[in-house]
Amino acid sequence: MTEKKRALNFLEQIIEEDLAKGLSPDKLRFRFPPEPNGYLHIGHAASICLNFGLGLTYEAPVNLRFDDTNPVKEEQEYVDAIKEDIKWLGFQWDKELYSSDYFQQLYDWAVLLIRKGKAYVDDQSSEEMARQKGTPTRPGENSPYRDRSVEENLELFERMKNGEFDEGTHVLRAKIDMASPNMLMRDPLMYRILKKSHHRTGETWKIYPMYDWTHGESDYIEQISHSLCTLEFKNHRELYDWFLDQVYSGENLRPKQREFARRNLSYTVMSKRKLLQLVEEGLVAGWDDPRMPTISGLRRRGYTPASIRNFSEAAGIAKRDNVTDLALLEFHIRNELNKTAPRVMAVLDPVKVVITNYPEGKEEQLKAENNPEDPGAGSRSIPFSREIYIERNDFREVANKKFFRLKLGHEVRLKNAYIIKANDVVKDGSGKILEIHCTYDEDSKSGSGTEASMRKVKGTIHWVSIEHALQAEVRLYDRLFTHEAPDSDKDKDFKDYINPESLQVIPTAYLEPSLENVDPGDHFQFQRLGYFNVDDDSEPGSLVFNRTVALRDSWARMQQKK
Repeated sequence: MTEKKRALNFLEQIIEEDLAKGLSPDKLRFRFPPEPNGYLHIGHAASICLNFGLGLTYEAPVNLRFDDTNPVKEEQEYVDAIKEDIKWLGFQWDKELYSSDYFQQLYDWAVLLIRKGKAYVDDQSSEEMARQKGTPTRPGENSPYRDRSVEENLELFERMKNGEFDEGTHVLRAKIDMASPNMLMRDPLMYRILKKSHHRTGETWKIYPMYDWTHGESDYIEQISHSLCTLEFKNHRELYDWFLDQVYSGENLRPKQREFARRNLSYTVMSKRKLLQLVEEGLVAGWDDPRMPTISGLRRRGYTPASIRNFSEAAGIAKRDNVTDLALLEFHIRNELNKTAPRVMAVLDPVKVVITNYPEGKEEQLKAENNPEDPGAGSRSIPFSREIYIERNDFREVANKKFFRLKLGHEVRLKNAYIIKANDVVKDGSGKILEIHCTYDEDSKSGSGTEASMRKVKGTIHWVSIEHALQAEVRLYDRLFTHEAPDSDKDKDFKDYINPESLQVIPTAYLEPSLENVDPGDHFQFQRLGYFNVDDDSEPGSLVFNRTVALRDSWARMQQKK
């Protein structure tokens, strides 16, 4: 067991208590059990990091088990995407398993429950069963089919399995207690008829087990020591244990279910059903749209495995549901990229600057650090010439004393280059500025060691040489929703809060030429603009960059105010 240098979370305390009571460390086994009905999101990442993290801490195996009991919604595409996401996050499972691996065993155990008089076939409609189930304050009523004979139940269940009945006409229910204060214990469903092809078993099965019946029994088959679920399954624990009681032999390890709070993130939704709506209605470009909270979306936006693991560690494991501020996630990717991302210059909203006293036809190579946070990152050369682009909002004809960028009659330093002074502008008929005419101080080149190069001016701006600039598409992503909790308002559709400015596409931005041979996924800091990565849509000669996160760190500022 590896040494832990931090305080144990409450789940680790439970494990430590079990070990102290005699559980052998070699009996520890965990699992991550996603349903392959959508792409994983940042909430799933918390569970992945928890279960695989416990595996690393206790040197215990972790199973990847796909909860594939609903062929209506599950697809191989989702299985493949989930596996890719887990590997990308840096984790490796011990066994790849599927609930469908256990369909025959689950069926055999269901037959055993029928023989014991603890399960029966119900012919009622779902509406009839809902009416007779009662309320939290009123006990339910027994089904008129509850006391069928064992022989009749066995015959009907086999006929269900053979596909002799239509969907919705028969179900298998556990016979527990229709007066239980826990409504999940009021004769819950174990099987329903679904005549749908399964992505692994094909047409073999006409009936499929329900989650509650499948979950605990699968844990038992796999000998999972600690089955860690999110809080919505806390009321299911009693049923989890009841089902285990029916098959537990007393010889093998008995799994223990415990619950933790799910990860909720501000300014997004975590329901796979709602995320699927966004995809199917074309409100986003797909599951990997960089505005989505999916792991594939975060990856495409430029988030790294380490940033998501660090975020999960910092957010912690809680006993009560809460909302984690999106700014914390942004803090961790910003913190990582500040240390690792090369600095480059790019201009997104260009205005032309002509340095009138710089010799026509002259160009020079200026030296720039790749990353001042990393002494080993080295430097690069940047071409400089008479005509450059700067950001349009870095210039004003007239500005107050708090504006420290370029303005008429005042100086500013060009990053890694010279001090320039704005003298006049050229405008079109509408008054839009077409060119800014400047002069430069020849002796002020950065790093030259001259007295002029040491001269202090209040502003420094970035630029690119027009003659050498690369053109690229830049996509500026923002929060997908304008509301901190878009699905919390019961009177409004969560889609009403979609941010119309969540994506701004700049079809032609200008970049320094060092970016000519970048690859999809490469990260950079566009100086003064934010952190960007190369999108998968990029091709040689047609670059596309996504803004991962802006430079401003709102989460750190919030912590300072506390």
